[in-house]
Amino acid sequence: MDYDDYGSNAVELAVDLANADRADPGWASAFCAEHHEWFTDGTALELSGKQARAAGATADLVRAVAVADSQAQVMERLNALLALATPRPYATDHDGELHLHYAAPEAGALEQLTTTVAMGLSQVVVQHGWQRVGVCAAEGCGNVYLDTSRNASRRYCSNTCSSRSTVAAYRARQKS
Repeated sequence: MDYDDYGSNAVELAVDLANADRADPGWASAFCAEHHEWFTDGTALELSGKQARAAGATADLVRAVAVADSQAQVMERLNALLALATPRPYATDHDGELHLHYAAPEAGALEQLTTTVAMGLSQVVVQHGWQRVGVCAAEGCGNVYLDTSRNASRRYCSNTCSSRSTVAAYRARQKS
C-alpha cells in the first residue's frame, strides 16, 4: 500500500496511542515524551489529569474506528474523532523535507496530539479504505494495527502474534 510519509507516520502515532498502556496515571505525559518528535519545539509535554483523560478518549475513538464492522460505523466514529481536532495545517521543512503539519505550531500538546491523530487516521481511512485499520486477531492481544499489505489481508498486529496463533492452531490440530 502506498501512502504519503507524513500521513502514514501520523496514523502510526494514532495506532501507538490506541495501544498505549494507560495503567499509570502519568501515561499521557510519558506517551507525549516518547513521541516528542510530533510536537513543536518548546511545547510542554506534561498533561494534567483532565488532559490525560481527553487523550484517553482520543485513544478510545481510534480503537472504536479499528473495531468498527461497517463503513457507516467508521464514518460515525471517525467524525467524532475529527470533532475533537482543531486543524490548522501549515507547510514546513523543519526536517529538510517539505510537508504539512496538521495542528498550529503554538497549540498545546493535547491539541497537537489529538489533531495529528485525527487527521492522520482520517486521511488513511478515506484514501485507502476503512478496512485498513483493525484489531489483532491473536487470542489475548487486541492491539490496533494498520494493514499495509497489498491485498488488505492482515489479521495480526505483529509477526509474533501471527506466529503464536499459527503454532497454537497447529498444536490444536495435532491434539485432535
